[in-house]
Amino acid sequence: MSMWWRTIQLSIKSVLLHPLRSALTVLGIFIGVASVIWLLAMGEGIGKAAQEQIASLGALNIIVRTVKPSTDDVEDGSYGLTRSDYVRLVATIPTITKALPIRVLAQEFRNHTRSFEGRLVGCTPDYAEVTRLRLDHGRFLSDADLDRERNYCALSHESADRLFPSGNAVGNDIMVDDQFYTVVGVMKPRAPSAGIGGSLAAEDYSRDVYVPITTLWRRIGDMIVVTKPGQFQRDWVEVSQITLQVENRDDVLRTADLVRTTIENEHTFADYGVTVPLELLQQAETTRLMFILFLGLIAAISLIVGGIGIMNIMLATVTERTHEIGIRRALGAKRQDITRQFLIESTVLSLAGGLSGVIGGLFCRPLTLFMRDQLERWFPEQMSTLPDLIRTMEPQLVSWSIPLAFVISLGVGIVFGVYPALRAAQLDPIEALRHE
Repeated sequence: MSMWWRTIQLSIKSVLLHPLRSALTVLGIFIGVASVIWLLAMGEGIGKAAQEQIASLGALNIIVRTVKPSTDDVEDGSYGLTRSDYVRLVATIPTITKALPIRVLAQEFRNHTRSFEGRLVGCTPDYAEVTRLRLDHGRFLSDADLDRERNYCALSHESADRLFPSGNAVGNDIMVDDQFYTVVGVMKPRAPSAGIGGSLAAEDYSRDVYVPITTLWRRIGDMIVVTKPGQFQRDWVEVSQITLQVENRDDVLRTADLVRTTIENEHTFADYGVTVPLELLQQAETTRLMFILFLGLIAAISLIVGGIGIMNIMLATVTERTHEIGIRRALGAKRQDITRQFLIESTVLSLAGGLSGVIGGLFCRPLTLFMRDQLERWFPEQMSTLPDLIRTMEPQLVSWSIPLAFVISLGVGIVFGVYPALRAAQLDPIEALRHE
């Protein structure tokens, strides 16, 4: 044991004889270890953010939406989901526990001299629960509002601020399409839901006004008039979206297949789309694991580069210390003693790099948030063009990445230190003594 301790002391002294060279060697391992931890944390953060955005759509939900087909398929301007689709889905698929017909229109909202353009959302009372809207004050729409087709509405937080900047909106009236609607509630701010590839467009709730869908059907109807320079177009759409909910997670995919079959039998062309968040979650999990593996391989390459640096330095050290090796062999040192000393020196270098890399990896989250804040401060326009997923992502340290990176760095030091150590041990003592 004392022999090992003596060898470790000699190895540390040898490393410290060339502090700059040793520091640069340690830096290579530091970068490798820190990059493993940082890249895996970045990958985990991006993956979790994407999964949370998909999960916000509801893992038990099935979203059926109207999609405008090509103009060749639309003859009379009528397309998309219908009230009959909604009734048919509810009546024929027993696993559906909730079904929400939703109609969305672009409208101008007015309160005396104040006005703004936003979304008029015709919906049912369950809409707030399914889309995770939280009430600020007042109430949301009720079944009685729906049955009696009342001119009641609930406002998003930003809509209330725009129309009633100085007072409580509840109990006051706003004008929608020349009709007065009484405000019964105001919702809390809600972050937009991100677009999921080509499956679902991003949805911004900040400029919404919610009314009973029965009221919208009766007072506004299904026709949308689109006026553009040189173009006047009428579109007839009854339902923008139907959100279905099942009770058990195991029933989601089977129910989604039934939904697709039911609607496909009634539609002659592709004027609808079916999005299943659970399917997207499973795909996102697979993509996340592949992404983390890919980033881990990239980081592992940097560790190998650091190991090559250790081998290079140790080979140079062997050449410089050839005379010293000859003296030790002449005084009775065995080959295994020489091997042990140089192997311990390479291990010390990798150990120092591994420990410093782990410490650097622990600063991943605070440093990333600090750098992002500074970039947003100095380059706001450029940062605003980045996807929300990137701008809001927070690195998540992967617990197993720290011991893994450290153990790999230690292994790299040993593996890349074996050849220089063996080369030093195999030197001929007489030739080594002659070396100057």
